[in-house]
Amino acid sequence: MKFYPLAQAEGNQEELALDYKVAKEIGVVRLGETYLYFRKGWKVYYIPYPCIRRVFRRVMLVPAKLCCGRGDLQVEHLVVCSDSKELAQIGLPGTRAAKGLMEELKSKIPDADFTAPPATKKE
Repeated sequence: MKFYPLAQAEGNQEELALDYKVAKEIGVVRLGETYLYFRKGWKVYYIPYPCIRRVFRRVMLVPAKLCCGRGDLQVEHLVVCSDSKELAQIGLPGTRAAKGLMEELKSKIPDADFTAPPATKKE
C-alpha cells in the first residue's frame, strides 16, 4: 500500500503503514497517532495533524426519486483545511459517524477551528 501526502509532510512508508494499521477507523477515515488518513479508490492519503487548521462538516442535499415520490438525501462530508486552502472533502457514512469523528479530532487537534468559514456574498 502506498501513501500520498496532501500537505507538506515527510513520511516514511513503513512508519506510515504501521501507524495506519493500528489507527482507529471511522468509514474511510483512520485516525493515527500523528496523521489523519483516508482512502479514495485504491490510494491512501494522509495529512499531518499540525497542518490541519480547520475541520468542519458539510452536509449536501442530493435530490432523489424514491418509490413513494421525491425527496432529498443528506450526504455528510468532513472538510479538512490548512492555513491557505481546503485540503480534502471526505465522504462519511452518516451523521452519527461525522459527529463521532469530529469529537475524536477535537481531542487530537485541540488548537484547530471546528467551525465552517463564513459564507462569502457573491455580487
